[in-house]
Amino acid sequence: MAETERTAVGDTCDVFHLDPAKVSALKTRLLADGSVGALAETFRVLGDVTRVRILDALSRSELCVCDIARLLSLSESAVSHQLRLLRGMRLVRPRREGRMMFYTLDDQHIVRLFEQGLEHVEERAPAKKVGTEPHSLKTS
Repeated sequence: MAETERTAVGDTCDVFHLDPAKVSALKTRLLADGSVGALAETFRVLGDVTRVRILDALSRSELCVCDIARLLSLSESAVSHQLRLLRGMRLVRPRREGRMMFYTLDDQHIVRLFEQGLEHVEERAPAKKVGTEPHSLKTS
């Protein structure tokens, strides 16, 4: 283990500290490149206000494209486009009933991801919670 003094600049350390054993052990446990890419892509898809609103609506109830469009004041075409992206990332799943297609969140993983993200945002900015009802997520 080596330590040498350094000058603090911004977010850097005052002391240079290197623990080769810890670095080596952690390196074998880090996510594989494929997992890192897939996770980053999932968060990229979630980084869109319209898609988050669609996921919020679907976390509360299974809905068809027409209902989502009306609920969010969007065109059916815009909703279909966003649902195609969400389906591709396996965040939502369709269910056919006759000629109608209904959508819901894909599984409990997505529900938990959405709940934890919402909890994180709400605990960081409690003043913004005014006017919202408690959010209870479920899948149909």
